[in-house]
Amino acid sequence: MPGRNFLFVPGPTNVPDRILSAMHRPMEDHRSSVFPELTRGILRDLKAVFRTDRGQAFVFPATGTGMWETALVNTLSPGDRVLAPRFGQFSHLFIDCAQRLGLKVDVLETPWGEGAPPDRIRQALAADTAHEIKGVLIVHNETATGVTSDIAAVRTAIDAAKHPALLYVDGVSAIGSLPFEMDAWGVDAAITGSQKGFMLPAGLGIIAMSERALARRETAKCARVFFDLGDMIKANATGYFPYTPSIPLLYGLRASLDMLLEEGLDAVYARHHRLAEGCRRAVAAWGLTLCAKEPKWNSDTVSAIMVPAGINGADVIDVAFRRYNMALGAGLSEVAGKLFRIGHLGDLNELMLLGALAGAEMAMRDVGIQVTPGSGVGAAAEYYRSTAPALGAKGNSAVSPDAQSRVAGARPTGADKARAAVPA
Repeated sequence: MPGRNFLFVPGPTNVPDRILSAMHRPMEDHRSSVFPELTRGILRDLKAVFRTDRGQAFVFPATGTGMWETALVNTLSPGDRVLAPRFGQFSHLFIDCAQRLGLKVDVLETPWGEGAPPDRIRQALAADTAHEIKGVLIVHNETATGVTSDIAAVRTAIDAAKHPALLYVDGVSAIGSLPFEMDAWGVDAAITGSQKGFMLPAGLGIIAMSERALARRETAKCARVFFDLGDMIKANATGYFPYTPSIPLLYGLRASLDMLLEEGLDAVYARHHRLAEGCRRAVAAWGLTLCAKEPKWNSDTVSAIMVPAGINGADVIDVAFRRYNMALGAGLSEVAGKLFRIGHLGDLNELMLLGALAGAEMAMRDVGIQVTPGSGVGAAAEYYRSTAPALGAKGNSAVSPDAQSRVAGARPTGADKARAAVPA
């Protein structure tokens, strides 16, 4: 089919030409005397993206799932208890990972479409007077339902219970796209992967660990070999890895970090919010609803759009792909067939997302969903027009007052200051 595929799943995301060019290089000796320059720069600048001065970043040839395992096995022992709300497919899989590693999980069943419940977390921890619960597992952005949880509120709940549990956060579809404050929120393990906000192919697992979490390595008894942070710490100290890294992906990550820090993290967050808000206005214009039950849980990286009764969301996805060469995200597990998802994160601008909205409109009409042609596209386009940068302004940083207030909670210093503050 002529033209390019429109990729609007919530990961993997579009890979910019700049990153593709950076990865297109011959192999080299990863033990050479110059290789540490690449490693040290990446590990330094990852701390700026995580917004941590005290934590330590690591990069594995793996995925976000591998980083779940890394976080858990380096800090816990078989039989340890952890607390985890289950409110979507990826929180379910995080729980499954912990259980298969021999951990006991106290599951807080939460309706899909809601986020992590801070009050219930506080109550569960307050009841644990013996402090048997060693950690709290949270998915920051539940991709299956288009829900973003309030990690700062979870930290407040843990502190209110005066509980020493570690805070483990899956930020796979959040970090690099949504405001994330590892130090300010007291996150002990921040987990992500390369294929979402970092705009890379899948293949790198990225994690940052707090000093408190790293100290748990001394007593953790879970078996670990490939994911042993001790080996990484020893090798990274000299600028190397304990085994062969993915050299092309590391050069791609170097380019990704340059792009994120050049745009400025606060500007990245504002761009994602503005694009997502246009998508939400399109959904409202179609007369449809999101899976997120309240606006406070709306994700700025993926919109999960409920289809009318009697319609299979999988049919929308299939028609969009076969007829219009566009990939949309499917409903998973409990919401399979009930929705389709539009991913709007990573390397993305207004016209790209408008193309996705147009394709979604056509596919929905093809399967019998009665939406007015052009209604969603028009609503989003008018929003983008009204919030666009003034002519002559540099960049694409102009945002609505709503978007400005959404980002106002992030650290006031810009990405350049954050980057400069991290020791080399």
